[in-house]
Amino acid sequence: MQLSKRFQEVYEKSTCIYSKAEVEAALDKMAGEMSARLGNSDPVFLCVLLGGIVPLGNLLPRLDFQLEINYIHVSSYGVKNEVGDLHWKAEPTIDLFGRTVVVVDDILDTGTTLRAAIEYCKMKNAKEVYTAVLLDKRKPRRPGGVEEADFKALTIDDLFVFGYGLDYSEYLRNLPGIYALKP
Repeated sequence: MQLSKRFQEVYEKSTCIYSKAEVEAALDKMAGEMSARLGNSDPVFLCVLLGGIVPLGNLLPRLDFQLEINYIHVSSYGVKNEVGDLHWKAEPTIDLFGRTVVVVDDILDTGTTLRAAIEYCKMKNAKEVYTAVLLDKRKPRRPGGVEEADFKALTIDDLFVFGYGLDYSEYLRNLPGIYALKP
């Protein structure tokens, strides 16, 4: 992969904790669970931008039921990757009233972003709301945050990770696996 000197150094100081093949196998398993549980519900999958793009894009062809996709853009991270206040940038462009909604994000970390998305969907009178994440970070959640996703592909320790949709300073989302900085 072509990287600037800055990101080449980051890449060289990182360890691949899940390969592309491991991520894809986990997505296959998660898709099977989703198909069994959601197959007859005509759900709306809401992609949490930006991190949810790659996980959702790779999940969609694995799902064997009718669904609709849309997006929300909400983030609890700032430019320096520090958790802060939530920033709403875009709401869904479709009506969620009476719908089954699946909120898809890259990672369950503090739980605040998913909690905000769930509350938004409930406020818009969604019939039921599920959450799906590529990664579930094993760590205590913030008070009021989502404790557990309904669907999760993989779990990780409390590490700073990037790749497969997760960013390092807004870059490296397109790495084919999940990487962590070496301690």
